[in-house]
Amino acid sequence: MDFRQLRYFLAVSEELSFSRAAEKCFISQSAISHQIAKLEQELGTTLFDRSTRVVKPTAAGLRLVPIAQEVQHLEVRALAVAKEPRNRIRICANMSFAPQSLDAIARVRGRYPDLDIEFVIKSFADRIDAVASGDADLALIRGDLDRPGLETVELGIEDLLVVTSSQHPQSAFSTVDLGDLAHYPLLLPPRSSQVLIHSVVEDAFVEVGRRVQLGPPIARDHTATLDVITNPRAWTVLFASTVSANAPRPGLRVMREANNRLRVPVCGVVRNGATESAALSFLVNALRLAMDPTTPPAPPPDPESDGP
Repeated sequence: MDFRQLRYFLAVSEELSFSRAAEKCFISQSAISHQIAKLEQELGTTLFDRSTRVVKPTAAGLRLVPIAQEVQHLEVRALAVAKEPRNRIRICANMSFAPQSLDAIARVRGRYPDLDIEFVIKSFADRIDAVASGDADLALIRGDLDRPGLETVELGIEDLLVVTSSQHPQSAFSTVDLGDLAHYPLLLPPRSSQVLIHSVVEDAFVEVGRRVQLGPPIARDHTATLDVITNPRAWTVLFASTVSANAPRPGLRVMREANNRLRVPVCGVVRNGATESAALSFLVNALRLAMDPTTPPAPPPDPESDGP
């Protein structure tokens, strides 16, 4: 038994669905089912009734829920105690957050010149684990997160932009309606590696009463925009920050969705109560400002509480 299995167990017990729990944990459904099965085998009992269309905890599963919750809280507390206080803030993110993060770091260093600020590249799961363990202070993510001992702070909203070949039938326009894209294949990495993007696009299509037509999956790194050039009737989506940081190749067309349905929240993940730190609170506001320059600046911190 390990902490990961208990996290997955709690996700299934809350969502009452293996597929929704997998999306919540940003893993594949087969992976979460495998880990739950291993946990059941070790405990020697069935934790979920899978005989109906709705997954329900068994009597043993219901007894395990409060214990699993308590273990999760103890994990976070134990890992935090082991970390000595340092005059440092460590940010975990992926490279797509680098421009905004560097701008925010420059603002914070102007206010706290003696504060050591680190920007570390990590995968999604490693980012969250780093914050939970105390190895990092802030993780930048797209989407939301629900995990005991951690909280999310909203930083802004990022658009998904539509990318097509310049030969695509819709490429003559600066904006495009989702209904007009329903006839064309969408090229994305496999759902198991890009749960958030798949969910945002699918929900947007449901909103307009249509169904997205998925083409063959493309590379997980999602830089394979050449695929839409070789398939002129296909389209894909990219985060706006990715497009602005890397100018599109010749032969590509970048458009906005006409009704702003393809939008993703950007959040910071911190340990519960961490934003009471003046320096971290200042960093959070600097990130908000970097992601949306219209954000009102934060008031100067209280001199008596000034510090990391």
